[in-house]
Amino acid sequence: MVQAEQALKVKSSGRFWRRLKLLTESPIGLAGAVLVLFWVFVAIFAPWLAPYDPNANNYEALADPLPNDMFLLGTDNQGRDILSRIIWGSRTVLIVAPIATFCAYVVGCTLGLLSGYYRGWVDAVISRLTDILLSFPAIVLYILIIMRLGPSAINVIVAVIFVASPQIIRIVRGITLEQRELDYVTAAKMRGESAIYIMLVEILPNTRGPLIVDSCLRMGYTTIQIGVLGFLGLGLPPPDPDWGGMVQETYGMMSTWPHMSLYPAIAISSLVVGFSLLADGLREISLRD
Repeated sequence: MVQAEQALKVKSSGRFWRRLKLLTESPIGLAGAVLVLFWVFVAIFAPWLAPYDPNANNYEALADPLPNDMFLLGTDNQGRDILSRIIWGSRTVLIVAPIATFCAYVVGCTLGLLSGYYRGWVDAVISRLTDILLSFPAIVLYILIIMRLGPSAINVIVAVIFVASPQIIRIVRGITLEQRELDYVTAAKMRGESAIYIMLVEILPNTRGPLIVDSCLRMGYTTIQIGVLGFLGLGLPPPDPDWGGMVQETYGMMSTWPHMSLYPAIAISSLVVGFSLLADGLREISLRD
């Protein structure tokens, strides 16, 4: 038994390294991974990479906010270094977005498994609740939730759970309905395994392929939504650096000082493109494997 478990671990490890090698052979996936890892690196080492305090005001720079030797990306309308604020703002996105996406997946996978496995009235109740939430435009739900709860990182996470989990429920439910009819589930039932064991140990691992790809795409969607909420003034309260908030604060100066909004917008776009390319690369790997 122990030898079988060790062999299974070796097989899983070999599969992981094989897929990692395939990712390096996928130009699209590799480009996405480089972009995402770049921003992860920036977020981790923000205290050492940022040349200035992101909230420090240099009123002398207001006379000439364009990029120069002292401020490589220039300053904003309050004399704050844009480069430092972008660097620190990456922490906001790469902390809130993964936590929010993970929580949405916990809720979505749990309800999706229950709905697809038990079917009947459980499926009917969960599906109707899902349909109600999906009937609202995502941005409307975000605005309603944040305006009701107030702008904060925790409330943004709550909003993402409400918006993203119904879509995840649909995906997991569909896969579960298909998987529950297969022989390995029948064998588990004959062994006397509990429903929780079958759902979490037998069915859920077989949904990981589509869910991993979807999670990368959803991270990009969440990044966009965090930026949109910041632009609408519903993101993190100032003066904490927030890429969407940086665009919103200087949007009225686009005709005069376009760099103030352009650079944080490029930061948002690059991270979203990174997640999208990584998802495409993972999808390509799943087709090869």
